[in-house]
Formats: sequence, structure tokens, C-alpha cells
Amino acid sequence: MSAQKDRWVSSLVFLLFCASSIPRGGSASLQQEPSPQHYFSGLEAGRASLAFFSPSVSPGAQPFLEQIESSAEALQDYGVSVVKVNCPKEDVSRYCGKENALRKAFLFRGNRLIRDFPTDALFDVNSIVANVLFALLFNEVKYIETLADLENIENVLKGKSNMVFAYVPATGTAEHRAVMEAAFVYGTIHQFVLTTEAALLRATSHDDPDVSSAWLLFCHCQQATDPAQPCRRTALAQPLTLLNIHRHLKLMGAPLVTEVAEDPEKISTVHLQLGLPLVFILSQKETYEADRRTAEFVAWQLLGKAGVALLSRDLVDLNVLHRSNVALKTPDEGMPIQYLVLEDTDEVITLVEDKNKVKQIQEDEQEEEEEDEHEKENSNQDIQDDQVVEAVSRDKKRELPLEQILVLTEENFHSSLSEAARTVVLFYASWEAVSLAVLRSYSEVAAHLKGTPGVVLSRVNCWDWPGLCSQENVTQFPTMRIYKEGQQSVTYGGMWGTQELSSFILLSQVSCPLKLATMDEAEGYLRGEFPPELSSHHHTSLLGVFSTASSKAREAFEEAGNILSGHVRMGVYFEDDALALSRKYSVSPPALLLARSGGRSVEGIALSKGSVQDMVQMIRYELLDIFPEITVPNLPQYLQLGKPFLILFSAGDISQMESKEMLKVAKGRPQQAFVACWLNLKKTPVGHGILRTYFSTTPSLPVLLWVNLHAGGQVFKFPSEQSITEMNILSWLEKLQAGLEIPSSTLSEEDWKPPLPAYNFLQMMEPSVPELSPHPGDTPAQHPPKRPGGDTAGGDTPTREEPSQESTAEEAGSPGRDLRGTAPRLAARDKQGKRHSEL
Repeated sequence: MSAQKDRWVSSLVFLLFCASSIPRGGSASLQQEPSPQHYFSGLEAGRASLAFFSPSVSPGAQPFLEQIESSAEALQDYGVSVVKVNCPKEDVSRYCGKENALRKAFLFRGNRLIRDFPTDALFDVNSIVANVLFALLFNEVKYIETLADLENIENVLKGKSNMVFAYVPATGTAEHRAVMEAAFVYGTIHQFVLTTEAALLRATSHDDPDVSSAWLLFCHCQQATDPAQPCRRTALAQPLTLLNIHRHLKLMGAPLVTEVAEDPEKISTVHLQLGLPLVFILSQKETYEADRRTAEFVAWQLLGKAGVALLSRDLVDLNVLHRSNVALKTPDEGMPIQYLVLEDTDEVITLVEDKNKVKQIQEDEQEEEEEDEHEKENSNQDIQDDQVVEAVSRDKKRELPLEQILVLTEENFHSSLSEAARTVVLFYASWEAVSLAVLRSYSEVAAHLKGTPGVVLSRVNCWDWPGLCSQENVTQFPTMRIYKEGQQSVTYGGMWGTQELSSFILLSQVSCPLKLATMDEAEGYLRGEFPPELSSHHHTSLLGVFSTASSKAREAFEEAGNILSGHVRMGVYFEDDALALSRKYSVSPPALLLARSGGRSVEGIALSKGSVQDMVQMIRYELLDIFPEITVPNLPQYLQLGKPFLILFSAGDISQMESKEMLKVAKGRPQQAFVACWLNLKKTPVGHGILRTYFSTTPSLPVLLWVNLHAGGQVFKFPSEQSITEMNILSWLEKLQAGLEIPSSTLSEEDWKPPLPAYNFLQMMEPSVPELSPHPGDTPAQHPPKRPGGDTAGGDTPTREEPSQESTAEEAGSPGRDLRGTAPRLAARDKQGKRHSEL
């Protein structure tokens, strides 16, 4: 059924309810009674009747009789019969014998007189129906004259029921009739209050209302549980007709915010049935509370103009952009739901109030998409992140298992960190591709470390909580830190793979360096058995052995451990038997014992005196493999050495013979003059692109190359006709040194950098900083004329009461005005102070 049909049905139901709820007796035409005695003898207890006593022939009463006869049908709907009682000439009773009685109409309930009306006050159908119902509902509809009377009624109703306050310039008008007819139906649900005092109308409004027009305010007193809390007021913006009042009261009785968990296309609310749009605030479970407050704030601003629903992305599979945060459903049949990206609640309100806003936003988004396409065609921006974006887009419908990860917000950040000895925090932006890719790895880490004691994984969406991230000095996304007892933190600076993240988190659990107290602990540490929490974590172990005479070297070693915390497994031993331990591995203190492969191979290295940075650089170098397999994660470590590469490219795992020969070359290299390594093209397919850069066509594999990226960029190819042996390789290297070999290619001198610089998110945020809060001297925002009670003249909006300084201060720091948790918007909260000042 179309929205227009729904509106007619709603109106028809209302009218039928009014008509059918009153018992009928007889026709709806004017009844005639031959005499007062006959009339009074036929009156029924509890039934109302409007009687006019007149001589059989009274030409002066003819115009009044025409109007009262026209009103008979309308009054019959409310159980009031209209009777013309003929007065015989000889009748001198109270109602027929006195001249003034003949110029009045009398309202009876049973035999009891309720009120008499001068006939000149009953000048048309509206005045007759309005005055009769006003008299019958005298105890239900309170008439007031002063603001004190209104406030007294509000105070009595607070926490109990709502109030409908109506102003009419005069009684007996069409607007007065509409209010009385509505009160007849809704009087048992709401308290109706009526006034004709223009001064009272002005007292209820912050503006100067037009007192020549009728007004109606719905006062939300039932929600005002605190006696000091004023009742919100929502004005009816349409003319005061019965259907408009009925429509208004239906809207006021609907839920403020509707929570939905199904396809928005299937949702139908009273707002849509009455021809109003429905706004969906797209939410997610980790920011539900903030999104709920946002939805309630929007709902109050749009009350009477549109409905508001809170739609959970977690419960509904929406095939829309992840950054969409608002949806608009119109009552027009066949119109699709519009999914939009808005920055704050002001834009949502404008969206409803300005019907052209939707089209404008869609045109702007289309222009942005066209500009993005144009930029992609004319720029290499997409080269920087294309694989990451593609991977995230490909898996965007895949729900990440984030149940094991604690969601942190401004409200619980510091309390959660202080409760745990160590807390891992991932700062990310929910709209940014790299952040989403890392969040996927982070969820895998959470699953891998599930049940591990002492490990608490959490996350902060900086798009929802930019103030918190700024306070923590997070300048790039993503950023991972480990907080110790909520205070001291260590920032992760490695690769974002699952294995690397897990290693960093586990190694950060123990002190770096870990102080060992006995020889057994030191030996167990070298074998990977101590401490127990790292026994299942296979990692090269470093043990610094110091005597009492080498305290300065030990201090430098311990400081180096603080710098390398989370990246290296380091221990320190400086007991009396430290000399015996070091001599076991053919070194003397201060010494470094390097245990690879679970302690099966322990290498002793003498430590020379040097600075902390020298110690860090030496430790990092010693941790490098002698003949490593080059991968994307470890390549930067070897590039930082600034040495030439002797690299063997292979289509798969290299043979045992090739590995043995290359290892000989690596161990025998003079003063570590180059990096001997290999690359598996099957595991690291980017190697194909590297070879195509070196050669016009991909050479047959395996191929051994000498590449000096740091001096000249020359690439030399080992002769393919020779076998890869230590002797052949060393002979070939000697020819290279002597300049007897011709390079196969020479690389460009251009730096191998990203096509464009990394995004500076802080710089992007800077233009919005001045809007964080209003300043003295700012020009106040211009607002449209308001309805009585502070409402705008454009629609049924709730009154915006002027807050006290205390309440303003409380709200200025509270969330709920911006669309937090629903989409990317760093600038949204920057407008918060301005919005709160407009309450």
C-alpha cells in the first residue's frame, strides 16, 4: 500500500473511531418536540442534548435554526442530540414564558442543565460544536489565563502524563472546534489545556509569535521525572485542523528512536505511514551507546518532521559503502533508500528540512567519485596502496572475529589500562585500508594468543575518538602500543604480519633484558626453556654475561635492552660464576652469548666498550642470519646495512648443495663486506618484478647476482655455465673487484621511494581545529523564526530550552551530537562546541 493510501486510511480510522465509539439513537437531523413537557419526559440519564425553545412561528429565529440544524449531524457523532422544542402560546414556564430564555440554547445531560448559550454565540456549525464540547469536557479541558497556571499543571503532570496546550484567539472558531474534537478522543490519554490569552502565548515562546493565529504545543511532561526539569515542547507547524492534530499526536506517541535489525526496505513506521521520511543512523556494537545518544539527539530535533531508527551493521548485511553512516527512506513508493556520508547531526537535520539536500549530497559524492577516477587516471596515487585496498575491498564482507579484542573509548580507556599489568592497544581508523588490513592481522593475533595469561588485546577507533588519539599523541594509523600499568608505553615499529605482532606482544611480557639469578637459569635460557611463558616461542636468545668489573658495559647492555624491548629476547647474567659460564663458550666477560635453534648452537662474542647505540647496532647485526632468505618483512633490515647483495634467485627451495656452498661463502666473507642471501620466487613473487627490472627478459633459474644498490646500482650476473660452488663464486668475485666483469644492467639513480609521500593526517585535521569551541566575539548563527516554545517555523521540532551554565558545561564534553562510531569523520567532533551552544 502506498504512503498516500496509508495516510487516508489513518485519517479514516480516526473518523470512524470518533463516530463508532458513540452510541447513536435516531437520525442525525434536527429533532422536533411539540412541548417542553414532552421533551423533558423523554430525556435519558447520562445522554446529552442541546435544546432550543421557540414559539411555533418565530421568523427571527430562522437563521439560528438553520445553523443549529446543520450542526445536528456533527454533534450526533459525539452523542449529543439537537432538539427544537416548540413553545405553545399558553406556556409560561421557565423556558418558554420568559423572553430572554427564547434567545438561548440549553445543554442538558439527562435532566440536569449543564449550560445555556446565547444564540448569538452559536453563529455557525463550528461555534456550536466547539462550545457544546467545551461545556461537556469542562473537567477534562482546563482553561488557564496565566503562565503560573500552566507551570502548575506541568509540575503536577511531570513523570505521569503529557499535556496538549492550545491557544485560540477566540472561542467558537474552527480551530477551537478542532481542539475540542481532539480532546474528546484523546482526553483520557493526555491532559488538554486551553487559553485565549495572547500574553500567555507570548510567555511560552522565546520569540514574538503571531497571536492572530491558533497554536498547539505538545508538552513532554511524562519524561520529566525531575521536578526541576522543564517539559520539552513540540509545536504543531501545520494549521489547527482535526486531522493535523490527530497526526501530530500520533507522531508524539511513537517511539523516539526505533531500533531495527532487518533490511531497511522492509521497515515501516508510523512516520512513513503519515507521509514523513525515516532517518537511519548506521551503528556498530562497539559504539552502540554513543550512537544511541546521537540517534536520540537527532530524533528530538526532527520530532514531528521525520522518524529516526538505529540500524546495527552487525545484525544486517548491508551492501553499501563502509563509510556510509546515514540512510534516508522516503514515503514515496518506489524510491530507493539513500545511503549517505554525513559529518555531523547538523547535516542530518538539514537533510530532512531541505528536500534538495539529498540531491545535492548525491551530486557532491558523484563529483568526488568522478574526481577520484580522474585522479587515478592522471596520477600514480593508486600504486602506493593498490594491493592493500584491493585486498580489503575483496574481503569487505568478511566479518572479522573481534570478540577477543576489548573496545576502548574515551570513557573506559584509562580505567581499562590501569586494571591490567600490560595492555596492548591498536590505534586505527575504520575507513583506512591499511588500518583494516592490520586489524585483520590483529584479530588473528587475538585468536592465536587466546588464553595466554597476562595478554590483554584492545583497540581504539581513532575515527570515532579523535580526541583520545590526539591525547595519546597518535600521529599515524595504524599504531600499536603496549602500556605497562596504564602509564609507560612501548610503540611497535615492525612489520604488521600476524607472526611479527605475536612475537612483539609475547616478548614484551618479560623484562628486557631479563635478569637471571643462577647458572641453571642461564643455561635454561640459552636452551629456550626459561622463562616458561616463552618456552613455546622459538626465537634467537641473547645473553649478556658480565663480571663485577664490567659494570659500565652491563649498564649499556641493559639500556640497549630497553630500546629493543619487544623485538629481541635478551637476558643478563652477572653473578659470581659469570666467568665460568662465559669460558664454557670460549669468551671472557663482558661477552654476548647468541643461542640459535633452541640452544643447539651457542656462539660467544666478545663485547667491546661502546655507547648504547653502538650496542644496539651490534645486537641487531648479530641477530641477522648468516645466509638469510630475503622476504618482504626482513628486506629493510638487510638494506640498512648499506652493503652489496650476493643474492641467489630460485624458483623454489634451493638445493642442499647450493645452500652448503653459499653458506661457505657467507661465513668466509672478508670483514662481512657483502650480504649473501637468497630469494624464493614461489614464496616471494615480487622477485619476478625485481628480475624484470634487472633484465629485459627473466633469466633461467636459479640465477646468482651481485647487486650494489648503494654505489652505482650495477647488476652483475654469475656465469650460467658455471656451477654454484664456493671456489667459482670467490673467483668470480675477484674478477668483479678487479673490474674484469661487465655489468648486465645498471639501475637508475632515482631513489626507490613511494610514488607519493605518506599521508599527514594531523595536517589534514588542522583546518578544522578553530571550530573546536566557540570564542568570544563569534557571530552567532542565524536561525529561522521559531514557533512558540522555541520551535522553528518550518516544522514540528521540539523546544530548545536555554540551558544553564552548569548543564551546558556537562553537555559540551559529552558525546552524542556527532555521528561517532558510524563512519569516518574526524572533523565532526570539531563542531561539537558550536552545536551545544545552540541548545
